[in-house]
Amino acid sequence: MFDIKGKVAVVVGASSGLGADAARAYGKNGAKVALLARREEKLADVARKLQEAGVDTFIHKCDVTDETSVKTAITAVHDHFGRIDILLNNAGVAVRGGVHQLSEADWDKSMDTNVKGIFLASKYAVPYMMAQNYGKIINIASINAVIADKQDVFIRHSYNASKAAVLGLTKGMAASYGRYNITVNAIGPGLFESEMTENTLFKSEDFLNSYNYQNPLGRPGKRGELNGTILYFSSDMSSYVSGQFIVVDGGMSIV
Repeated sequence: MFDIKGKVAVVVGASSGLGADAARAYGKNGAKVALLARREEKLADVARKLQEAGVDTFIHKCDVTDETSVKTAITAVHDHFGRIDILLNNAGVAVRGGVHQLSEADWDKSMDTNVKGIFLASKYAVPYMMAQNYGKIINIASINAVIADKQDVFIRHSYNASKAAVLGLTKGMAASYGRYNITVNAIGPGLFESEMTENTLFKSEDFLNSYNYQNPLGRPGKRGELNGTILYFSSDMSSYVSGQFIVVDGGMSIV
């Protein structure tokens, strides 16, 4: 039931980090993979490695904050593969600062990428899923959708707000599209090393020591440790699971 062989998986935000890891996991498990992101050179690098491993791969430039760009990319994927079975909405940004520090542009950047991006990708993928009466949508939220942090290095109020909005959108979509055999779920990663965190949080020894002390597993997440949950939500093993939020954080959100 974990089998996704032959399915078409679209990874939005696939050029690096957790998105690239997920694309490799999809390919390793037999899916055809479409990679979408703004940075074409990085997409090409990810695609080349997938193709060398024998994965049927398609890439298209996509700016998730621009509706025309998203519509063009999703349409191109469907034209290429003939269907879209899985949509992983992974594109995201984390803008640091409290509300007294954030500019309006900072706020809009968080909302446009983290929330509007999911809305737009889903807007154009969902009709294809409805027509085929099948679809799996996985939205990458964050544990910061449900918890916050008072340490200066981790204060990101626009990130908290945008990721909480992802949960509301996930529930609304799940309730509406279940009749079309489309499940919609969200994942909340804890701290993973990625392009978003490696030059900020992972460079603060004090923060890492504090995080590791508080985390029940005593460490951040490792590369690939999000993939099991992604594959679960992407496969028919989760056929009766929709509108749910699973945190993958080593237990950080329970302490």
